[in-house]
Amino acid sequence: MTDIILRTINLTKRYKNRLAVDHLNIEVRQGEIFGFLGPNGAGKSTTIRMILHLIFPTEGDVEIFGASLKEAGHRALERVGAVVEKPAFYGHLSALRNMEILGGLQKPVARRKIMEYLERVGLADRAGDPVRTYSHGMNQRLGLALILLKEPQLIILDEPTTGLDPQGMKEVRELILELSRERGVTVLLSSHLLYEVEMIATRMAIIHHGRLRVGGSVHDLLKQGPSEVLIKTDRPAEAMQFLKTNESYSSARIHGDGGGINVELDQERIPELNRLLVNAGFNVSAMIPQRTLETYFLNLIEGHEA
Repeated sequence: MTDIILRTINLTKRYKNRLAVDHLNIEVRQGEIFGFLGPNGAGKSTTIRMILHLIFPTEGDVEIFGASLKEAGHRALERVGAVVEKPAFYGHLSALRNMEILGGLQKPVARRKIMEYLERVGLADRAGDPVRTYSHGMNQRLGLALILLKEPQLIILDEPTTGLDPQGMKEVRELILELSRERGVTVLLSSHLLYEVEMIATRMAIIHHGRLRVGGSVHDLLKQGPSEVLIKTDRPAEAMQFLKTNESYSSARIHGDGGGINVELDQERIPELNRLLVNAGFNVSAMIPQRTLETYFLNLIEGHEA
């Protein structure tokens, strides 16, 4: 049986008449990258704050490595590292000195180890610069380096790539994958960048209005239900008009670049659609399934998914 590292049990948070999190039950397994998704106001940040014992639930509990957060308090978080919102540092001190002070609160940390983690997050060449000169993205990377000093077994990241350029996002993504695959670190990743989650997460949960809407394997969930198919043909405008005459393909529309057609369609019906177009005299060069986490997420939130 797969070990459960993190479990929320009917986790609930109420603010007067507003229910921010409503009896939420999720499980995060050892060594996986777990995507925690939802629109703004869904309850993600409130849930993370309850998991980290920063705010207290109205009802329910959190288990971390089998320990009840309600009973053990901060002792349950000894093997947990987290970056939530913008990390706070001493702006007038260098990144290296911040790491020495903040990373050495419990015991001194070797400078060699500090430089190793600064190198891994791409900040080694700026280690001696005051943190006040850092961009928001650089602060995010420094926060990640700081929690890695603790060598946690569970890492909770709330929007870790906010403010990063594409190269920085790639580096953080590769670091998360390395931690999971090579070191067995479990990662709970909350992000609004759905394509980032799709590339690295193994399982996910989507919440809306504080309630769990769906959870499971990213791969399996994306295979369910209707998807979009991009059709490449020689006469896309005519092919679209032809398809719209058939009720089964009334969702047909021109693709954004004008070089094809998008149709909402179960993937098993792709051969049938291909035959229809070919028999009507259209030259079909490609049919590409377009099912993505973004389309799944939007359909679910808008009420189109079961």
